[in-house]
Amino acid sequence: MTATDLFIDNEWLPGANGTFDVVDPATGETIRAVSDGSEADATAAVDAAAKALKTWRHLPPRERSEILRRTFELMIRDRDELGELIAAENGKSLTDAKGEVTYSAEFFRWFAEEGVRMGGDYGVAPAGGTRTLVTHHPVGVAALITPWNFPAAMATRKIAPALAAGCTVVLKPASETPLTAFAIARLMVEAGLPAGVVNIVPSSSAGKVVTTWLEDPRVRKVSFTGSTGIGSVLLKQAADRIVNSSMELGGNAPLIVTDDADLDAAVEGTMIAKFRGGGQACTAANRLYVHADVAEEFARKLGEKVASLKVGPAADGSDIGPLINAKAVDKTNALLAGAIEAGARVTHEASVPSDSKGYWFPPTVLVDVPADAEIVHEEIFGPIAPIVTWTTDDEVIGYANDTEMGLAAYVYAGELQRGIRLGEAIEAGMVGVNRGLVSDPAAPFGGMKQSGIGREGARMGLEEFQETQYLSIAWPED
Repeated sequence: MTATDLFIDNEWLPGANGTFDVVDPATGETIRAVSDGSEADATAAVDAAAKALKTWRHLPPRERSEILRRTFELMIRDRDELGELIAAENGKSLTDAKGEVTYSAEFFRWFAEEGVRMGGDYGVAPAGGTRTLVTHHPVGVAALITPWNFPAAMATRKIAPALAAGCTVVLKPASETPLTAFAIARLMVEAGLPAGVVNIVPSSSAGKVVTTWLEDPRVRKVSFTGSTGIGSVLLKQAADRIVNSSMELGGNAPLIVTDDADLDAAVEGTMIAKFRGGGQACTAANRLYVHADVAEEFARKLGEKVASLKVGPAADGSDIGPLINAKAVDKTNALLAGAIEAGARVTHEASVPSDSKGYWFPPTVLVDVPADAEIVHEEIFGPIAPIVTWTTDDEVIGYANDTEMGLAAYVYAGELQRGIRLGEAIEAGMVGVNRGLVSDPAAPFGGMKQSGIGREGARMGLEEFQETQYLSIAWPED
């Protein structure tokens, strides 16, 4: 029994399909072989979750809350160890990885608090003669599917509200980064997690595992974070049984810098919004729209910061790690080549390790980028900062909204009201005004248009795992 086996009913079990390798993207070398889950394993996980649901949903909210709270404390206790694990399987810097642990743990604390405040409603029917009682129930067994770019945060952002609401879960972490999910499961057991409440089935055949869950009548919820393409497929599958669905999908975030913006602050914010995690985030600033009057100065200041970035393995204290795999490097190279062919110029780039087998790409600043270039309309998921210039607010709003995506956006403006007006005009679920971060467990995370359905975090995150019921009570008038 090892922590690289499937986690079902609080037991570590071998997968029916043997194992697959988890690779360190900084070296290209195998970290660990992990059990490969099959359709039968997926069903066994639902068996455990459905059995546990009968007890877990009726547990007093305070008891569920205490398990979540203890898990938060244990994650903070083991922050360094968890950060090193994330850095190893994901490749991000230790600073980013440890920051992710803190952010991830906060979802357990937040929903430990929200889980004991589940309200209802009581009222008099307008016509008289009845009283209306509104209450909320856990939706049931929830299937959670998480990506590789935030292996801790994407798991806790789903597990914590599901458990707080009284649901049990089956989780399929990304095959690139399953080790972090296992580590969180170990801590949850230490915190007192009952058997069957959380079950984890990594698999190299993700489609088969998830299809098994969506076809199982006991699974009443699917929550997915990943690409819009896969999300669309899952929604079609969920439609066959009308499964309650939450989708956090792709992004194409604009970052706008006005002519009156504090350029130093804008550059610092851009470094976070664009280069955190090597740009491999759905909320990453994908395209930079900088007012023509300040574009040259902004590009110079940003370029100097980018060129000074230390790129390399996390263990070397680097600022930026590798991309997740060779396919990601190829895609990013192709987008860069296309932009240059369209007339863009590289002004600055950082150095990358030349003697490594890892998946490296240099953080890069591009200027003279045409507004219709492919790199502006395609989610890069890599460390390229393409700068497009503009002159009027109407023009830049048009640029920002010229996409089917609407997850995040960023605005840097000297006049706050102007910044808010621009932010409100952008078709995005989250807008950072004069800051390069938008994620907060206490705020609703999610997008518009093809960037998703539903919200995670805040009270809305809890409601995503609940069904509303009302009782109409006969109440004869005196």
